[in-house]
Amino acid sequence: MEKLSEQQITEYLGKLDGWEYIDGAIETSFEFANFKEAFATMTRIAFECEAQGHHPDWSNVYKNLHIRLNTHDAGGVTEKDFKLAHTIEEIIEGE
Repeated sequence: MEKLSEQQITEYLGKLDGWEYIDGAIETSFEFANFKEAFATMTRIAFECEAQGHHPDWSNVYKNLHIRLNTHDAGGVTEKDFKLAHTIEEIIEGE
């Protein structure tokens, strides 16, 4: 997978709501009603991550979830990251 240029990343980010390019990765945060909802959503996302063979750097504190995506093998952001970001958005919108 080929690393995207900053211009390409900016273009791809235009198709995602709430994601930012920060220090070589795309990031976003979500707030849920409670810990149970946050963790249930993380579980659904985890299954999709495994299916795509791509795993986020993420953290959860109570009802907040922070997700950071980049492709370590490519040394930056790739289309693989945006594919997973779109999948994550679909899961969140389905909640």
